[in-house]
Amino acid sequence: MSSVASSLSPAKEFELIVFGATSFVGKILCHYLCNEYQEPNLRWAMAARSGEKLAALQAELGPNAAAIPLLVAESSDTQSLEALCQRTELIISTVGPYALYGEQLVAACARAGVDYCDLTGEPQWIRRMIERYEPAAQKSGARIVHSCGFDSIPSDMGVKYLQQAAESAFGVRCNRIKMRVVKMKGGASGGTVASGLNVYREAAKDPALRAELRDMYSLCPPGHSFTARQPSVNVEFDEDSGSWAAPFIMASINTRIVLRSNALWPGHYATDFVYDEALLMGAGEKGHKAAKRLALGMKWGMFAMAISPLRALAQRLFLPKPGEGPTPEQQLQGMYDLQFVGTTPSGDRIVTRVTGDRDPGYGSTAKMLAQAGISLRRDVDQGEIGGGFWTTATVFNSRFLARLQEHAGLTFSVLETERGTKK
Repeated sequence: MSSVASSLSPAKEFELIVFGATSFVGKILCHYLCNEYQEPNLRWAMAARSGEKLAALQAELGPNAAAIPLLVAESSDTQSLEALCQRTELIISTVGPYALYGEQLVAACARAGVDYCDLTGEPQWIRRMIERYEPAAQKSGARIVHSCGFDSIPSDMGVKYLQQAAESAFGVRCNRIKMRVVKMKGGASGGTVASGLNVYREAAKDPALRAELRDMYSLCPPGHSFTARQPSVNVEFDEDSGSWAAPFIMASINTRIVLRSNALWPGHYATDFVYDEALLMGAGEKGHKAAKRLALGMKWGMFAMAISPLRALAQRLFLPKPGEGPTPEQQLQGMYDLQFVGTTPSGDRIVTRVTGDRDPGYGSTAKMLAQAGISLRRDVDQGEIGGGFWTTATVFNSRFLARLQEHAGLTFSVLETERGTKK
């Protein structure tokens, strides 16, 4: 893919607009840009559908936000979205569920040559956006990057980091990688719950979508030719960690993003590349029972959410509402610790680690999403990475890894390497 966007074109009024600034994640992101990390000379604005809520957010953010422009736009109003695109080089969208509220903005950015990042975890919507708007994005030079939060930066960039370390240590990439969640502490917001419920709502009435959601390669380009069977962890003993493992709820989106990166990566990680994720539950009988409880709970939860009356009852009685989520204190107390184990065809083995310092879905996601938007504009050359739909692992370079570690609370490290004995 090559960009037709000219690097000599006059700079727009803004480098970056946060669209959905008054949403749960949008507020955290704007607080981060105003009061925690201030990118030098960044020209940015806050946008939402309510001018009154924007003004309240500006006051809440304090003196550092006083000069940040406020823009009113509606996710269903094509004209207002096109007006945003005329004023900025990139838009970060936190307006979900994206399958309900996100398409018109993606379409506007793809047509206008405006870069775009979001934090969606909705694979069926990502596939639709690629099918409908990639030709326009390739023509205009718009770089569209979905899933720039906890789903799926730690997984996608974690695999890229491991593959680069494997090439350095062994001279080859790994064809088998597994990610295990060692520790994680965080909560769910109403926006995330609403996105998940919408997937169940769509799938319940669409057999084709149910089949798509069973296809681990659903986000890979047509004709990708990969046939390796992708594992799906239920309850199993993980030999590398000495712990029982259970299903990880984010694996359904993370795995598809990583497999898309394998398809887009020059030369691929491997044509027989296999990847899976799971949550470690502990050793012994206690860990085994905990893994079985979690797996059973997830199975019945998915069954219940596919039934409309039960889904509505759960949403009304105990699931968080849109705009609700972890408190600032809970966000600060959150964390995650992920371990990646990779093996090469000859049996070489490498173990790496990715950690984050806040609630994964909100405190950490807001920082990652902000740095993704900034890095896409300031670190990624349009002459090298042109228009189209990219993943974080295929669009970002080493500068993004540095940003994540210097400004977003993440760490990436190699724990061990071991030469294999296969001939």
